[in-house]
Amino acid sequence: MNYRHSFHAGNSADVVKHALLIALVRALQLKQGALTLIDTHAGCGLYDLYGEAAQRTGESIHGVVRAAADPNPLLDEYRAAVRAVNDAAEPRLYPGSPRVLAQLLRPQDLLILNEKHPEDADTLRREMRGTPAAVHERDAYEFWLAMVPPRTARGVVVVDPPYEQTDERARIAATLGMAHRKWGHGVTVIWYPLKDRATHLRWKEQLRKLGIPKFLMVEHWLYDEDQPGIYNGAGLFIINPPYAFTQALPALLEALRTALAPEGHDGVMSADWLIV
Repeated sequence: MNYRHSFHAGNSADVVKHALLIALVRALQLKQGALTLIDTHAGCGLYDLYGEAAQRTGESIHGVVRAAADPNPLLDEYRAAVRAVNDAAEPRLYPGSPRVLAQLLRPQDLLILNEKHPEDADTLRREMRGTPAAVHERDAYEFWLAMVPPRTARGVVVVDPPYEQTDERARIAATLGMAHRKWGHGVTVIWYPLKDRATHLRWKEQLRKLGIPKFLMVEHWLYDEDQPGIYNGAGLFIINPPYAFTQALPALLEALRTALAPEGHDGVMSADWLIV
């Protein structure tokens, strides 16, 4: 599956991903110790929802536009992150994960970004000017292993690939296994699109064999029935989520499900442990 982000910026997957990332980092920041935030597939940093790519799919109408209009206060921090890059109430620009993470930084925290595509990396450097972010231009999986464990005692690695390569899932599984052996207590977030349930179940079996104990799966299926030919939602694997995050998660997931449910469908939002 090719998931070039400029075509999907601000869609329902972005809303779920960024709302959960904000909640996760805020839970970790309940402790004063420094955090290192690492993004392996950082992208461009900022996306034009009125640009040709985003307009071709129109997916933001069913994502950030719905979330911006939803009154649930549990989505307030997410909406604030989007408003921070816009001059008007209706979003025209959408912050990618680097811009969202930069907004969450405390003075003691670090942000390290990586983008392999040269043009996107140049755009990312321009978009991150004025922030303390460090930007790399390396192979994402080599970068992931090189960055862990970070210099600070605690940190988060965000893995958000476009799934352009047929071996993407295999590389994620292999790198996660090696990274976990180096940094067993580290928090890792892996985003993935959902289309074909059979393919996804096979991947989860591969990941289960890694034997990682605190492995949370959060999934948002837009449609109850299998839809292998279309985008049907997205999920996050979260390794070592903090207790404060998991306790607050059910209410946040219900708020997201309600805000993003397609017309005529309820949508399904779930959170389960890979190994029980």
